[in-house]
Amino acid sequence: MKRQGKVQNMSDLEGRVALVTGSATGLGRSVSVKLAERGADVIINYSRSSAEAAEAADLCRTAGAQVKVVQANVADPAGCRELAEAAQQWGWLDILVNNAGITRHARDHSDLDALTKADFMDIYEVNVVGPYLMLQATKPLLEAAYEKTGRSSAVLNTSSIAGIKGIGSSVAYAASKGALNTMTVSLARALAPAIRVNAICPGFIGTRWFKDTMDEQSFEKTLRRIEAATPLAAASDPNDIADTALFFLSDASRHVTGELLLVDAGLHLGKGTT
Repeated sequence: MKRQGKVQNMSDLEGRVALVTGSATGLGRSVSVKLAERGADVIINYSRSSAEAAEAADLCRTAGAQVKVVQANVADPAGCRELAEAAQQWGWLDILVNNAGITRHARDHSDLDALTKADFMDIYEVNVVGPYLMLQATKPLLEAAYEKTGRSSAVLNTSSIAGIKGIGSSVAYAASKGALNTMTVSLARALAPAIRVNAICPGFIGTRWFKDTMDEQSFEKTLRRIEAATPLAAASDPNDIADTALFFLSDASRHVTGELLLVDAGLHLGKGTT
């Protein structure tokens, strides 16, 4: 017998409104474009990369989305309020992706003179306080979406393997992502049922963040080293991580909150023998 009715597409985001911080380039851009391709309208945020933000917005518009572009610093409460105000055109916000982040490169974690108090404070302001301020500013809009649809709004924090394994660009960066992970769990409990809060923890991502710290030859060597170190023999690019992000932002994860998901091709496992 032929089945009647239409199977629901769990990745369909038609009619939803999404705000992605740090979305001019890299992972933030990939997430924004994928949201637009699935039917969401998108608010693009950038701090300095105005030309890249315009490119990201054009890609989202090509996918059929209504797009707003807002320059704002997420470490500034006024900037977060400005981003929230951009969503007032719709009157609600279904999706918030806290993707903006910074680091200071000090890869020798034993060199305790490599970082200053100011370095720690700058990193924490963006990577930890910024997501909190964004939730503070957008909470009424996220709750309005829940009241309108009965569906929990989705918040996704971009964390890192650094916050779980204590590795990465610097001790301060790793510590900030560890704090973000704890805050994710705390707020998932506190803001339910209106708002779901999860985090993705990427390993290596081949973005400008990495490329700008080395020449092309060194970058290629890094790619080969990462591929050799991961069980899946892969070095992730922004689209690889963005596909996982879309799971957390769609109805496929409607019963998932407070989760920290490593997306690293198995880098955290290493390649030992049994």
